[in-house]
Amino acid sequence: MHVLVTGATGFIGSRLVPVLSARGHHVTVLTRDADGYEGEADAVYEGDVLEPGSFESALEGVDAAYYLIHSMGASDDFAERDRRGAENFRDAASEAGIERVVYLSGLGDEDADLSPHLASRREVERVLSEGSFDLTVLRAAVIIGEGNTSFELVSQLARRFPFLLTPDWVGVDCQPIAVDDVIAYLVGALEVPETAAGVYGVGGPEVITYGGLLERTGLVAGRTPRIVPTPLMTPGVAAYLASLATSLPGDVVRPLVKGLENEVVADDAAIREAVPVDLDDYGPAIRRALDAGSDEPTKRDRVLSKLDRLPPKPSAD
Repeated sequence: MHVLVTGATGFIGSRLVPVLSARGHHVTVLTRDADGYEGEADAVYEGDVLEPGSFESALEGVDAAYYLIHSMGASDDFAERDRRGAENFRDAASEAGIERVVYLSGLGDEDADLSPHLASRREVERVLSEGSFDLTVLRAAVIIGEGNTSFELVSQLARRFPFLLTPDWVGVDCQPIAVDDVIAYLVGALEVPETAAGVYGVGGPEVITYGGLLERTGLVAGRTPRIVPTPLMTPGVAAYLASLATSLPGDVVRPLVKGLENEVVADDAAIREAVPVDLDDYGPAIRRALDAGSDEPTKRDRVLSKLDRLPPKPSAD
C-alpha cells in the first residue's frame, strides 16, 4: 500500500515510518524541512498543511494517509491553526482520491469539560470526518515513551522531588499506553479493513490515577515521591511551578497540566479484538522510556514482533 505519513519527524511519526516500511508499504513523508529529514522513506516532500499549494503533490498516488499534526504550544490561535490545517488536508486528500486517513487523537469523555487541547483534537476529528475518505480515529491518553511531552512532565517531576504538592487531579483516572503499542495499533488499524471509518479508544493494560503514574515512574527511577494533594494548588499554580521545576517550556506545560483534569480511560474492547496485540506492562515501558538507549532497529523490531501476532491478512484472490 502507498502510505503518506504527515508529522513524520515527530514523536509518533518518526517511529511509525520504519515499521510501515518493514511491513512492505511504500512510504511517502511530508515534512516542513525535507533537507533535514533523516528517517526512512521512499519519497520525501516538503510542505505545510497551513499553506495550500505547498503540500498537495505529496498526495499523488497515495492510498492511505496518517494525519499526525497538532500544536503543543499555548498560543491563543492554536485551535484555529489546527482546524485550518485539518481543513486544508481534508480537502486536498479528498481531491486526490485517498481512500483512508488514520488520525491519532486524545481520550476524554465527550460530555466532560475538555481542556482546550483535547477539545481541539475533537474539532480536528470532526473536520476530517467530512472528507470523502474513510476516517479511522485512535484516541490515546498519556503515551509512555522517550520524547512524549506528557510523559516527560511526569517523569521529571517524579525523579526530581522527594515530595510533590499537587492539585486534586492527582486522583483522576487515566490509562497510559506504551508507545510501541500505539505504533502497533496505528499500523494494525491500517491493515485491518474492519477498522475503516471507526473511532477507537486505545489504552494500556490497566487504569491507574495520575498519582499512581507519578509513583510508578519514580519507583522505576529508584525513588518514590510522596504525593500530597491539596485544594490550594490550582492548575494555574501547578503549571507555573512545573514550568520552573522541569526543562519543559511554560507554553507547553500549561496545556498539559490543564489536560490532566480530564479522566482519560479507554473503551478498548473493539480495537483489541480487531488488532490483538500484547500490551506492555507499565514498568518495562517506563524503564525503556527513562533509559532512552534503544537504537532505531530495536524500536522497530519490538513493534514488528507485536504485529507478527496479528491474524494473517486474506489473500487478494
